[in-house]
Amino acid sequence: MLDFDGERVRGIIEKPSTPPSNYAVTGLYFLDGSAPERAAKVKPSPRGELEITTLLESYLDDDILSVERMGRGYAWLDTGTHASLLDAGNFVRTLQERQGLQTGSPEEIAFENGWITRDDLLNIAKPLGKNAYGGYLRGIADA
Repeated sequence: MLDFDGERVRGIIEKPSTPPSNYAVTGLYFLDGSAPERAAKVKPSPRGELEITTLLESYLDDDILSVERMGRGYAWLDTGTHASLLDAGNFVRTLQERQGLQTGSPEEIAFENGWITRDDLLNIAKPLGKNAYGGYLRGIADA
């Protein structure tokens, strides 16, 4: 959970009993080259776990942590239990079935950003044969 005023992070709290804000750290992190060195210094928490929040706090302590708020059209789904993983999978499946769009397609993102060509996309789709994802990629290439 973030102690966050909407612009600046003041703290990161792992599973607080009383959250300091309505903002959560969702688990999508982009870390720099210092992350392995920082991670090697992380010690187990009182719960006996290596917490990602400890690593993130090292960036906060060095005043180089930045966060991005997710706006409309984004969803965060907890997948820490079997039931919540199933719920998340059903949610994603429902979106994909109703919208006809894949969720989290790295090939689609690469193609739309010009990082790969149409031919690259078709070559990626080729070994996928006639499965649904291969068809989806071919459809993007042909659109």
